[in-house]
Amino acid sequence: MNGKEILSKFGFEVKEEPISIYPFSPVFRVKNSDYDVVVKRTQDRSDNLITYTTMLNCNGVNVVIPVDLQVDNPQKIDETSFVVYPFVEGSMYSGKREEIFEAGKLLGHIHSLSPVSNDYNLSEYNVYDFNQQEVEESMEAILQHATNAGVEFDKALSVKLLEGVANQEGLKHAGLPHVATPHDYKANNLVLTPEPFLIDPDNATWIPRIFDLALALLLFHNEHKSAPNRVFTIDEWELFLAGYKQYITLTDKEKLLWEKAKLHVFLDEVMWLMAEYEEDWKNPSQQSLFDSLIHILDNTDYRLE
Repeated sequence: MNGKEILSKFGFEVKEEPISIYPFSPVFRVKNSDYDVVVKRTQDRSDNLITYTTMLNCNGVNVVIPVDLQVDNPQKIDETSFVVYPFVEGSMYSGKREEIFEAGKLLGHIHSLSPVSNDYNLSEYNVYDFNQQEVEESMEAILQHATNAGVEFDKALSVKLLEGVANQEGLKHAGLPHVATPHDYKANNLVLTPEPFLIDPDNATWIPRIFDLALALLLFHNEHKSAPNRVFTIDEWELFLAGYKQYITLTDKEKLLWEKAKLHVFLDEVMWLMAEYEEDWKNPSQQSLFDSLIHILDNTDYRLE
């Protein structure tokens, strides 16, 4: 089904095939009466997602929720779920100190509103089955991409990733605090109004809280034109955490297992990113980000204290 047909299901008629405003999936900006909206994919558990994000919105969190239409919103179209959100006007994140603090504060606010159990029936994180073969195959692809791009790459990364494979059963059964969270909390999913406003909550998940924090540490600046082409500096990470801790007090167990959690999220979220997208290695910004990501695994100064 093309973009015109998707839009028509929501009552939007356009003369020409719409162009996505996001390069990696269909996201269409259209006019709804006197304001703009965005039509995009959402998760299959859309009813659970909307119940959750509506709760966040009602509790003062800046997050998009579906607009009222004459038709169902969200709805499933050819086995794919789509939703219509308001288009949020604002500026892009650029890595300023106040932006980092406020981004951390927003994530803390979101986590603070989570129930203690998965009351919203969100999909539950359960990715603890990585194996040695996957690491070896991914490392082979990563090294080939780096070589083709003329980038020097430390092969010792494979040793760390295999360490992550060995850790995963222990993490799975560690009894870490879980939260309902939009997950995928990155700069490219925020618009500054000037406070950060979350425009993509569609990966909402029930997940260990420090896994969500680790993802923010590792990939907050990924694929964002105006963000620094690196992970947070230690000072920036402490600033992000300072905002986060306006709402959250982390447990001793979370602090103890932080390094293992950071490595696990790298294994889950970063390894495939480096292995799957050869074109990223030809992009100087992504090259720099990848380089900073590799070095972060051996840097224990990114603490939760």
